[in-house]
Amino acid sequence: MTDRLRSLDVFRGATVALMILVNNPGSWAHLYPPLAHAAWHGVTPTDLVFPFFLFAVGHALALVLPRFEQGAPATFWRKVLQRTALIFAIGLALNISPLLHWSAEGELVWRSLEQLRVMGVLQRIALCFGAAAVIAWALRRSGPHALLAAAAALLLGYWAACVAWGTPGDPFSLEGFFGTHWDRALLGAQHLYRGEGVPFDPEGLASTVPAVAQVLLGVWVGRLLQADAREPAARPDTARLLQLLAWAAVLLGLALVWQAVFPFNKKIWTSSYVLLTTALAMLLVVAMLHRVEGRPLSGWARFFEVFGLNPLFIFVLSGFVPRVLGLLRWPDGLAADGTPKWLSPLPWAHREVFAPLGRVLTDDPRLGSLLFALANLSLYWALAAWMHRRRIYLRV
Repeated sequence: MTDRLRSLDVFRGATVALMILVNNPGSWAHLYPPLAHAAWHGVTPTDLVFPFFLFAVGHALALVLPRFEQGAPATFWRKVLQRTALIFAIGLALNISPLLHWSAEGELVWRSLEQLRVMGVLQRIALCFGAAAVIAWALRRSGPHALLAAAAALLLGYWAACVAWGTPGDPFSLEGFFGTHWDRALLGAQHLYRGEGVPFDPEGLASTVPAVAQVLLGVWVGRLLQADAREPAARPDTARLLQLLAWAAVLLGLALVWQAVFPFNKKIWTSSYVLLTTALAMLLVVAMLHRVEGRPLSGWARFFEVFGLNPLFIFVLSGFVPRVLGLLRWPDGLAADGTPKWLSPLPWAHREVFAPLGRVLTDDPRLGSLLFALANLSLYWALAAWMHRRRIYLRV
């Protein structure tokens, strides 16, 4: 196996594509159920996307760790700390972008750092990468299953913390979850996400611990595959793929049993949720290893590969562009209370182009919202494909 797996690029690209799709609907009020997160307990297809990406981070980390092992320890620490800090900083910059926003009085004003959300998707990726890299480095002379043991310790410890420090009788609710109160105390309520109506961050500090375990499980799978590497670009043999399938079945069984007492929940990233999503990611990785490595890429694989070659840049851009376009707005009548309504380019495109197109095909407004998201995704794919043709790869 080379230190670059095309199947990993395809897998990672698919997760980035789905992130863009679910994060950019035409209307948040009109979503098909699979394209929305579970309200609290439970799992939807959308809830698989982020843990799949963290699993891919671990899988990729397993490929670069051997190079770190051949160099000086100072090189490892410098690269890991630099990458962790840079990704975290990009996440913070995205949270505060653009620096201007429209006030309630209709004026463009500078954003205040007093309300800056500290955590986020990129911040969690940064912390999980850094922590998992350090743990994997510490266990570099141990076998792959030492990583599995480390992940198990984190997941069991997190479960114990939820039960011990959460509200008695209700430790897995929004207010009963101990991480809610820790984040408010450590980060400040004004620096947390408010999508639940109260200060609560689904990428908070406490729930980052089991997410680190998710990355470690990705490293573990990567190490198992490396143990089978004999030829560059060769697919793992059938025995190795069957071993991965067996492990996926074990993790899936444990997840289903565990969720009876520790429910699947993305927003507090429960341990059972980690096992479930890791098992499903492993099944998908096995399928991609079988279909992609050592073979010409099919059309669907080429489509996702271009996202996987510039994942961070494309993801950040997909979050930055809507924020900038939101600064461009024009009057759009009056609200019921007499205050002016405003319209910006993306909502206009949905209302004037994709919503009517959806109504031509069906009365369901969710179709127009989905068509907008697909068109949006197509534009980012065109950019990613152009960058690939030009051999432009922006890495951190």
